[in-house]
Amino acid sequence: MDVSLSEDQRLIGESVRGYLAEHAGPEQLRKAVEDGQAFAPSLWRGLTQDLGLVGLMAPEALGGAGLGARDMALVLEALGEHLAPAPFFETAVLALPALLALGRPDQVERWAAPLVAGERRACLAFADAQGRPDLDALEAQLTTTPTGWRLDGRSRFVSGLPASDLVLVVARHPDEGLSLLALPLPAAGVTALSVPSLDPTRPMGELAFDAVEVSADDIVGAAGQARKALHDVLATAAALLAAEAVGVAQACLDMTLAYVQERKQFGRTIGSFQAVKHALADMVADIEAARSAALYGVLAIDQGGPDASAAASASLAWCLDAAKRCAGQAIQLHGGVGFTWEHLAHLYFKRAWSNATFLGAPERHREHVAARMGLDATAPSSEPH
Repeated sequence: MDVSLSEDQRLIGESVRGYLAEHAGPEQLRKAVEDGQAFAPSLWRGLTQDLGLVGLMAPEALGGAGLGARDMALVLEALGEHLAPAPFFETAVLALPALLALGRPDQVERWAAPLVAGERRACLAFADAQGRPDLDALEAQLTTTPTGWRLDGRSRFVSGLPASDLVLVVARHPDEGLSLLALPLPAAGVTALSVPSLDPTRPMGELAFDAVEVSADDIVGAAGQARKALHDVLATAAALLAAEAVGVAQACLDMTLAYVQERKQFGRTIGSFQAVKHALADMVADIEAARSAALYGVLAIDQGGPDASAAASASLAWCLDAAKRCAGQAIQLHGGVGFTWEHLAHLYFKRAWSNATFLGAPERHREHVAARMGLDATAPSSEPH
């Protein structure tokens, strides 16, 4: 199999990196964090309306490009390198695929088309009270009423919520199973709360539901039929989050290389010290292995098959650990300045560690792989979500 990039894929990567270098550089990132911006509107318009990236995996009939996970991985790696302050992952990788997988034609036109056009921003509420993507432990509950359904409870750790005007809520019904609800914000009975998060470049929120009236039009697709589609969406998201983690690790290496070639001690640049060279070599080895793992994951998703979810979990577990190691090493090699708020190193460290809980911890994904291979009879579930 030829896994080299096509000319079109090279152009995707180059165009995204070129745009982000101009519009999402260190100064823009620092300003967004200091201002507490959930997203930069001008950057969002560029990513969606100018570059058309949200719809990269959406069908052409909807205004998308009809491409695959590998193409989207090029975008996510670049976004990871820049920590771009925009709810792109939440909209393009989580919400939009869920709508496309479950939505009726009228619902796709109503909710998905505006996402592809960059006219709306959306998030997917799928985490339990501990922040895990455990679809069997959700607090959002549906009950049947004479006119439809009622939604109560909470959705916690909702990434991208502060910047979203459409939220897709995964809710449980005691008899019917899992359903996906589309709720434009604001909505009667829905309270959106901002909550402190580890990563200021990926803000999170919490939703509280108090006797929210739910009609058949609010349920994406058929009631109680969302489980399989959501598993597939989260598997694809895992493979793409692995690509983002590679971008985070690469940025840590790039900023560290630039620093050690300028910083001097004892009359020499610290990059000439053997211990520093060894640490940098470890980072390079981590990143190269992670890039291969991420490629394995997205290729498995594009090809489909019964082991695609396990491949995505394997790639994500590897890449998350690599990103954490590289982010920690970057702070160490920057010395005292690496521990300061003014330096960007802490933002990459926080993204690396927050990613390690976003779609399930690496340990949970390794358990999923082990269970698929028949190696771990004690694994709590055959799926990491």
